[in-house]
Amino acid sequence: MREALEGSQAIARAVALCRPQVVAAYPITPQTHIVEGLARLIADGLLAAELVSVESEFSAASVVLGAAAAGSRSYTASASQGILLMSEVLYNISGLRIPVVLTCANRAVSSPVSIWNDHQDSMAVRDSGWIQLYCADNQEAVDTTIQAFRISERTELPVMVCMDGFTLTHTLEPIDLPEAAQVDAFLPPFHFSRTLSSVAPLSQGTLVSPEFFTEMRYLQHRAFDAAEREILETDRDWGHLVGRECGGLLHVEGDREAPVGILAMGSVYGTLKDAHQAGLLGRHVRLLRLRSFRPFPAEAIRRACTGLADLLVLDRALSPGSGGIVAHEIRSALYGVPGAPRVANVVVGLGGRNVPDGIFREMLDSLEKNPPAFSFFDLDPRKLPDPGPDASAPSGSLFSPR
Repeated sequence: MREALEGSQAIARAVALCRPQVVAAYPITPQTHIVEGLARLIADGLLAAELVSVESEFSAASVVLGAAAAGSRSYTASASQGILLMSEVLYNISGLRIPVVLTCANRAVSSPVSIWNDHQDSMAVRDSGWIQLYCADNQEAVDTTIQAFRISERTELPVMVCMDGFTLTHTLEPIDLPEAAQVDAFLPPFHFSRTLSSVAPLSQGTLVSPEFFTEMRYLQHRAFDAAEREILETDRDWGHLVGRECGGLLHVEGDREAPVGILAMGSVYGTLKDAHQAGLLGRHVRLLRLRSFRPFPAEAIRRACTGLADLLVLDRALSPGSGGIVAHEIRSALYGVPGAPRVANVVVGLGGRNVPDGIFREMLDSLEKNPPAFSFFDLDPRKLPDPGPDASAPSGSLFSPR
């Protein structure tokens, strides 16, 4: 049924359709409306689940770990500092191969304090062993949330659904919510093969000596190979059920013969797509939307980049002293590939800074000027200490004062 819903409300409704048995709730902007919505559904008797109101994000992650290990479908949500406070438990959940779904309402990480959107929080835990799926709009966030429960339970890997804070969580959009019967047909009742039980006792998370630790990490790594196939299959099955897919691992559109491509992740892709459809890019361009950051679809990226001379990679998170995080992985995937495109990396939209549709034309124009391998594209030198009377762009910046 199609309704006008705020992104967070839509996610709460989507989670409820998946019939979680335990919801761990702790408020942090901008995800609070999600767990508030679930609390309301539980209080009104519309969702038969136990809401556990915890004292911190560390506790929220601990609750869903224990609940899922004991045989209950479990869910929580967080953002920014909350994701960092969870980080120890996030590693435990993935290392134990516990199926859990978490919504990350992406938000910048302090300091300085910012409640607005970028991808620094989820990128900070990119190596924690969670599947990470990034959503371009609220409809995709709803569909990906439902898919995430099936992906997690089939692979026994936790899934983090990443949606941009405020840009998506607080935006009203027409959303097509599936019927409960559709979700029930798509997502079977929760079953965890290693459920803790007093009838058949077993241990989880015991001490592992050096003789076995590498093998455990190897098995965890190999599970992500299977996860790629599961993400693709689940998205196809969802498409057959409701008539729309989310893009699998990597979605490509625009001019497939264009020599220049732009790769983006999250809601900024929607702005990029609108600019392309409005003819604001000024040339033929191939658009690449990275949906799955973990597992990282290296082979799909290599195929999508065939024939490109230049690839512009947009990052909304920073590894200080190194550069954009997504671009590093793209360069690694393309290393040694004959005819691989030149990769130019720009960081934009940190701390929620607006990314206007006209900026993409400027980015593409910069490719003709032999740009640096990495730059802060929207850096304004006039806002730096003592920029000087001419406000000339500092080294590594493609900014030109308007």
